Amino acid sequence: MQVEVNPNEDTEWNDILRQHGIIPEKPQDPEPLIQEALIEAEHKAYENRLEDKDIDELDALEDEEDESFLQQYRQKRLAELSTLQQTSLFNQVYPLQKVDYAREVTEASNNAFVLVNLTSQGANVESRVLSELWRQLAAKFGDIKFCEIRADMCIEGYPEKNTPTILVYKDTEIRRQLITLRELNGPRTKLPDLEKLLIDIAALKESDVRLKKRDEDEDYRKDDELNVEDYDDDWD
Repeated sequence: MQVEVNPNEDTEWNDILRQHGIIPEKPQDPEPLIQEALIEAEHKAYENRLEDKDIDELDALEDEEDESFLQQYRQKRLAELSTLQQTSLFNQVYPLQKVDYAREVTEASNNAFVLVNLTSQGANVESRVLSELWRQLAAKFGDIKFCEIRADMCIEGYPEKNTPTILVYKDTEIRRQLITLRELNGPRTKLPDLEKLLIDIAALKESDVRLKKRDEDEDYRKDDELNVEDYDDDWD
């Protein structure tokens, strides 16, 4: 007579069968592992609670946090700011001539990320949007070189419909290209869309202190100045 055995039961008989390899080991209960992972996540979140705070926000927490703990983060932020100041070599949009392209873009990309905006001859809507955002990015992220050249002056016969085109260079190679702003947010593309692109291509880190206050930046609130509705009319 064959006896049915439930291999998941905790019985002495099942223990004997498991010892002899007749039935498989009982699957490990995942609940303790999940609980442990949750506790560890909470612990890390608490340890890193000041990770995204800037200097002003750290100062505002003096009554709530241990002073020595705050001081560690202050020193870290100051060191980050010092590094950014030392590497902020550009801080402007560089207009390109074709003859200078190899030096100003390809060779320069050995030392920094270089982003080129191939802009429109007729300044279409997306080209107008990107040229404005290009200036904002260049001023904000001086360790990245932002360049601009009219597309047809760079590549003979380049289609107007493909402008603006963004070319990302690093170590003399094109690492990414975007033809028009379709992959971002079209004519409604804003600074955070391009900042996300910079993170995606590893030109910026998500923890970059310059990203912290972007919601408060004057450049981030451009709807009225750019007049998106007028752009939509032009686009149509």
